[in-house]
Order: sequence, then structure tokens, then C-alpha cells
Amino acid sequence: MSQAETASTTIGGIDTSVMSNAILRSDRFRVEREAEWQRLDTIITHIEKGRTRRISDEDAMALPTLYRKTVSALSIARESSLDDGLVTYLESLTLRAYYQVYGTRTSLGRWLSEFIGGGWSRAIRAIQLEIWIMVAIMIAGSVVGYVLVDQNSDWYFALVPGEMSGGRVPGADPAILKETLGGVEEGSEDGLSVFAASLFSNNAGVGIFAFALGFAFGIPTILLEIYNFTLLGAMTWVFVDADLGVEFIGWLSIHGTTELLAILLAGAAGLHIGRSMAFPGQLTHMAALQKAGTQGALVMTGVVVMLIMAAVLEGFGRQLITGTVARYAIGYGLLLFWIVYFVFAGRGKGSAQDDGNSDGV
Repeated sequence: MSQAETASTTIGGIDTSVMSNAILRSDRFRVEREAEWQRLDTIITHIEKGRTRRISDEDAMALPTLYRKTVSALSIARESSLDDGLVTYLESLTLRAYYQVYGTRTSLGRWLSEFIGGGWSRAIRAIQLEIWIMVAIMIAGSVVGYVLVDQNSDWYFALVPGEMSGGRVPGADPAILKETLGGVEEGSEDGLSVFAASLFSNNAGVGIFAFALGFAFGIPTILLEIYNFTLLGAMTWVFVDADLGVEFIGWLSIHGTTELLAILLAGAAGLHIGRSMAFPGQLTHMAALQKAGTQGALVMTGVVVMLIMAAVLEGFGRQLITGTVARYAIGYGLLLFWIVYFVFAGRGKGSAQDDGNSDGV
């Protein structure tokens, strides 16, 4: 072979015949499928621009099939190392098509309406088993904390952090304890917004942490919930021992019915995820985790709303409303509202959801 012939077939050590074959293969691949890609692109463009009336019935029916074919073409293009421009084009087209075929296409207002109108309550009812478990844990933890401190007051200091007790300790003067249950002094309201923000941060952290721990099969979630309610039982004993039990529960109720219910729901959502991972049933572990995660996310969205409300009540309502009767009325009125909402909201909008098979709004 002459040097000229060698130069014509080899450039920089690369066989030009291989390059030509690759280009021809890529061109042939494009020509065979380009009409379908253009059709899909046109359909997606109409949808993105809100011109759905321009889409024929045939194109609407063909959309899922065209999307799957394009995904398959993208896979082939990647595996066959076709030109980068073609791969980039197909990646962009499949991504746009995915959002139209499978993505959520609803406004924020409509989503919020569906969430409040029943999506949240259906997600709550879907984890009712875990909620009842958490109710049992709440009662058991509170009783254990109360009994431990009743048997030995030293348990109080082991259970309740010093910065949280704020002078509310066993043996404290009942007059001092009663003062801690009062409102704010005149002119001290300025610090309430800071107090509310601090409490919201703490309460949100407890709720989110209880939910996140569910991924460890729910065991740490249970332990965290037991500790929190044991702490509550221990502090309750201090006021009952000082004949201030009614006042203390009223002081706690104005925000606690919402706050403790929110933390309980967060723990139940975390436990639901852990139980689904441990016992997926007929689903695969990943499918069970995805389903439980979707329900848990809906529950936690509502939990955040409840914690915000609890922070406002804690920082303002509980401090400004000093009457015990009024505190009970607000606290247990809110509890009744939550129970009625969770039990009845969204019923009749899909029996599958109310039977505990909800995957979302």
C-alpha cells in the first residue's frame, strides 16, 4: 500500500473507515426514527404552551407509546456510542415527555385544596394502626414517668433537662410553681415572638427526627417517643404533688393538644415506614418503601402546619390567656377539631384511600 493510500485511510492514528461507519450508523438511526421524535416534540410543545386543543385524539393516544419508543432509542444511542448531539437531544426530549406523561400537572392552589380537602386526612387514616401504637406509647410513657418520679424524685432530674425545668422541680414552693403557669407581665410581650420561634424550632426538630428515625425499622422512633412522654409524665407529677395538676394540664393543653398530636403523628408516619420496610407484604421492599414514604410525606406536610399553629399558641395564646377554663376550652376545642377533621374529611372521594391504600392526594 502506498503512503498516499495510507494517509487516506488513517488520520492521527484513527481509521477513517471506522469514523465513516459510525457517522453512517448514527445518520441511519436518526433517519429511521426522526419522524416519531418530531411528532413527540410537537405534541409536548403544544402541551407545554397550553395548546392542548391542537392535539388530535390520535396524537393524545400515541403519546405514551411515542415516549416509550424515545426512551428505548435513547438507551440504544447510549449503548452504541452514537454522536453526542443525538444523545443530548434525546435526553432533553425524554425528560420533557416524562413530565407530561407521568409528572404532576396541577397548580399550587389546586394541590392545596385537594390536600386540605381530604388528601391529608386520608393519609392519616392510612396509618391508623401506627397511630394507635403511638397512642399506647404516649399513655405508657407518661404513666412510667409519673410513677418513676412518684417512687423516687431523683428520677425527675434524670429525665428532665435542667434548662427545660425552669424551676419546676420536685419540692418547689407551690406559689412559685403557680407563678410559672401564669401569663406575662405587662410590657414583656415583645419577647414572645422570639419565644415562639424558639419553641417552633424545637418542636419541629422533635417531629422531623421522630419521622426520620423510622427508616431504622421504627425502633429509634419508638424509643424517642417513649422518652418524650416519660418526660411529660415526670413534669406532671411535680404539679400534681403541689395540688396544681388541673392548672398545669390547662397550661399545657392550650398548645399541647396540637403540639403533642403533631409529634405523635410524625412518630406514627416514621413507624409506618419502618413497618413497611420490615414487612412489605406482597410488594417489593422498594415498592413498599416508596408507598409508605409518599403517605409519610403527606402526613409530615400537615404536621409542619400543626407545629406552626402550636408555636403561635405556645408563644402568644398560652402566655396571654391566663384563665384555666379558657385554656381548656381552646386546647380541647382544637383537639376535637383535629379528630373530626381526620376522621371525616375526604371520605367518599375514593374508597381505596379510606381503606388504607392511599398513595397520595
